[in-house]
Amino acid sequence: METIDAIKIRWSNYKYKNKKISKELVKDILNCGRLAPSAKNRQPWYFVVTTGKTKDEITNVMLNKVKNITNIDEIKRIGHPCSLKSTAYTIMKVPILVLIFRPNDEVWAKGDRLSLGACIENMCLRATELDIGSLWILDTVYIEKEIEKITHHEDMELVCGLLLGYPNQKPRRKNRNKLKDMMEWQE
Repeated sequence: METIDAIKIRWSNYKYKNKKISKELVKDILNCGRLAPSAKNRQPWYFVVTTGKTKDEITNVMLNKVKNITNIDEIKRIGHPCSLKSTAYTIMKVPILVLIFRPNDEVWAKGDRLSLGACIENMCLRATELDIGSLWILDTVYIEKEIEKITHHEDMELVCGLLLGYPNQKPRRKNRNKLKDMMEWQE
């Protein structure tokens, strides 16, 4: 598959088959993330691949968070609690949740986060080439301290999660804005 094809057909997958992904394929996907460009070549990514017990514990923490939201400020911060609940149920059904961390270093925060975006996109594109579905999730940040504790990485910052599994649905491409509406030429 050509890179342009992977870019065009990549989509966020929300439904997965109950089928394991081999460790070799997961390592292949993570390796493609590792090869991404990074600001000042810092390579700030650290991956924690969760399955079974750890993934279940994270899901339970998310669902408990939804149950315990009573404060309007918390709802404003999280957005609609249904998003967090929906993400928890999706995590529950996917074979792999990759947690993506970076070093706690505020001086490099902006560059690291931009670099991590490239890393994650590389992984999503490689997963697409391998016919593996992916979903880049942010809802993990609402329980980031809990996840850092569960995974024993309190010394790092959880940036996001990436779900990986064999798709159990047909692609639903989201509409994209037209290029002409988001660019201009200047001389």
